[in-house]
Amino acid sequence: MPRAERTLSEQLSDDIVEIIRAERLGPGDALAPSRDLARRLDVTTPTLREALRRLEATDVVQFRHGSGTYVGPGIHRRLLANPHGPRIDRESVLELVEARLVLEPAIAAAAARTRAEEGVRQLEAAVTNALQPPVRDVRPAVHFHVALATASGNALLRETLEALLHVRALDQIEIRHRYDDRERDHAEHVQILDAVRSGDQEAAERITREHLMAIRDVIAATDLPRSGE
Repeated sequence: MPRAERTLSEQLSDDIVEIIRAERLGPGDALAPSRDLARRLDVTTPTLREALRRLEATDVVQFRHGSGTYVGPGIHRRLLANPHGPRIDRESVLELVEARLVLEPAIAAAAARTRAEEGVRQLEAAVTNALQPPVRDVRPAVHFHVALATASGNALLRETLEALLHVRALDQIEIRHRYDDRERDHAEHVQILDAVRSGDQEAAERITREHLMAIRDVIAATDLPRSGE
């Protein structure tokens, strides 16, 4: 079948992304006002805003009320979440935990070996996230386990884990609601941070594995509906 023609909104979305890249803007940087972008791309302001809303859906841009439009973390993301994905069930949440069990203990060992400065700073800042009770679907600005991957010094590992947690964001939110012992969660994160700081690869890997296995056990015992129910 011939390829469907792209809509004006799709073309404009790509043009805006090219502007972001050409100007070397990164997450948190402000875009030019919509009127200026519309004039630059020779379209009306409402048409330009429609393209921006498309980019907002994938977190490439973020609107801040009364402030403007900013580049979002999605500008670097290679995997995108399906907003119409299937409902959450026990199997989908366990699947995410199992995937994390394969990846994250080894990532923790790499973090303890490398101790990339920026990642360790992020770990220190994010370690208290666990003490905050979950609020609906609000996610922390820096996820502790993404910071752990950042400390490995391997950008692809960080991007992989960040993309996984974004693609399965609703499952991850469910995990946080179900694994609701805030003090225990925080204590385990502190132990992981201490192991990374001290360069103890074996401890970092073991503690991360035990932490995720505890989460898996809690999810396995929940009353979440099973697939097909």
